[in-house]
Amino acid sequence: MPLGTTESDLVTGPDNHARCRWCVGDPLYQKYHDEEWGIPVTSDRTLFEKICLEGFQSGLSWLTILKRRENFRTAFANFEFVEIAGWSAKQVDRLVLDASIIRHRGKIEATINNAARAIEMQEAEGSLSDFFWQFQPASDSIPTLFADVPAITEESTLMSKELKKRGWKFVGPTTCYAFMQAMGIVNDHLLGCSFRR
Repeated sequence: MPLGTTESDLVTGPDNHARCRWCVGDPLYQKYHDEEWGIPVTSDRTLFEKICLEGFQSGLSWLTILKRRENFRTAFANFEFVEIAGWSAKQVDRLVLDASIIRHRGKIEATINNAARAIEMQEAEGSLSDFFWQFQPASDSIPTLFADVPAITEESTLMSKELKKRGWKFVGPTTCYAFMQAMGIVNDHLLGCSFRR
């Protein structure tokens, strides 16, 4: 999400809904903002998909990933982590050749690794949801400008450290905070956004 713009950070569209400016300009991005971003998620499969896709986003824009999300779902067995955890180097080689996704060997290998870690987490914590939601901040401030929205927080740093300790990869504090925003663990829709719930 872009930060620190000096003009109004809310835009009112033809439908008379005010939106965070970052989603304006692409219908897919706007739909994501309106219907997904910041809505609380507790599904383990969805949480696993998103933490993996945030890892793939590292160094890229979220819109790049969003446009390929269905391809990622096809390539990664709809992010069913029990299935992915058993994949071998053969599947890695196949995915590195798949031009419909981001062909980054390290991120592909991290997804397979993280699938095995997700199974371990379910066994240890009861669910991925129980683990991730423990990092919800005690109080949510309501941002009025993009400049008010941090890239990392104490909670995202703690989440990152705990995931890394458990063997997860591509889960730095910035990635974890973007994940928290997307999954509704924090609500960073700006004050006045029609889609702030």
